[in-house]
Amino acid sequence: MFDIGSLEFFIAALVALVVLGPERLPAALRNLGLWIGRLRRSYYNVKTEVEREIGMDEVRRQLHNEQIMADVKRVEREVQALGQEVEALGQEAEGGDASAEAFADASIAPPPESAAHAPPGASDIAGAAANGAKAEDAARQA
Repeated sequence: MFDIGSLEFFIAALVALVVLGPERLPAALRNLGLWIGRLRRSYYNVKTEVEREIGMDEVRRQLHNEQIMADVKRVEREVQALGQEVEALGQEAEGGDASAEAFADASIAPPPESAAHAPPGASDIAGAAANGAKAEDAARQA
């Protein structure tokens, strides 16, 4: 609080000893301790009284409860959104949607063999992948 080091404390004690003398120093330190204790107690009493009057504890509890309720509402909205998505997907699956069937057929069908149907540059990518696979095989055997 005051950032008093041991050297400063020693100098203050030496000055107090010289000024007050060895007879009155213990009584002065006792009185100083009593006054510091009284000041601390009065400060904490005033602080707690002001907090009680303002209702800080109530405000803190209310803010905490509001935060919890906001989190609960956010989770409810997320669950409802997910439920709507699941219902939409379920309706698509029940309705026998042609796009879903086409997707299923496309995922089962093998890729086209001719390069005429491949996008431009696909042969370069396929060649690089094949060379990479050969390099991996060679590294494993080594």
